[in-house]
Amino acid sequence: MAARGRWPWLRPAASAPPRPSLRPLAAPGPGAVVSAQGERARAPDMAAAAAAAKGNGGGGARAGAGAGAGAAAGEAGGARKKKGPGPLATAYLVIYNVVMTAGWLVIAVGLVRAYLAKGSYHSLYYSIEKPLKFFQTGALLEILHCAVGIVPSSVVLTSFQVMSRVFLIWAVTHSVKEVQSEDSVLLFVIAWTITEIIRYSFYTFSLLNHLPYLIKWARYTLFIVLYPMGVSGELLTIYAALPFVRQAGLYSISLPNKYNFSFDYYAFLILIMISYIPIFPQLYFHMIHQRRKVLSHTEEHKKFE
Repeated sequence: MAARGRWPWLRPAASAPPRPSLRPLAAPGPGAVVSAQGERARAPDMAAAAAAAKGNGGGGARAGAGAGAGAAAGEAGGARKKKGPGPLATAYLVIYNVVMTAGWLVIAVGLVRAYLAKGSYHSLYYSIEKPLKFFQTGALLEILHCAVGIVPSSVVLTSFQVMSRVFLIWAVTHSVKEVQSEDSVLLFVIAWTITEIIRYSFYTFSLLNHLPYLIKWARYTLFIVLYPMGVSGELLTIYAALPFVRQAGLYSISLPNKYNFSFDYYAFLILIMISYIPIFPQLYFHMIHQRRKVLSHTEEHKKFE
């Protein structure tokens, strides 16, 4: 007992109560802070990066997202982005659209010269008949462009638009000579000429990535007047051709014949006219919708810049 009193270090270790350490805790370094907060921040960061990638259409993360998330989103966007035509296809399309623009400019100049020479707008069709037939028929290549995939447009819609004009030129205006002097022919010719000059110029500059705003505006604005004007001229021309078609029995096949088949071209033209009723409003209001979307997007982009 005396030994224990004089030399306290000889006491058993088990009997000594544990004492709390008085050494101050070390302050966590930057790495420790990041590690501690990482578990809480990881899920929101990943969600934000995913949302940013989705908002950009897969084109890359916004400024607030991490570099890794941005790279991943950029790769995904590149995979989903549609490929444009190759260099050779682009060069061909540029040449085609330049030639078509020049062709319709020739038609426009021919109309103006004929009007100045005659002093009247009557029977101007004869002054531009050949180039009109040539370049409007040349638009059939646009169907081929869509079919082979160098132009990302609907083959069905393009075929309908092109063939309706080719039909009117060859199966009505060319075939029924009596309507060529009608004012309605000049009405759709003027509408087509202005429309095609703008349209092919629009395609040309778009392929060259230098599209002036004026051409873009004209493309999505002047149709408001030109489209009804052209449709009116087409319908009036077909209507004017009906009596001559019926009288001559043009392109009609009557029974009996060895094929046991009949065709009334007069009735067919009437059906063509009736088909304008459901089709024209749909196309017209679709273009109105496209105009709002394209031009409003352009205005927002200008303000942003």
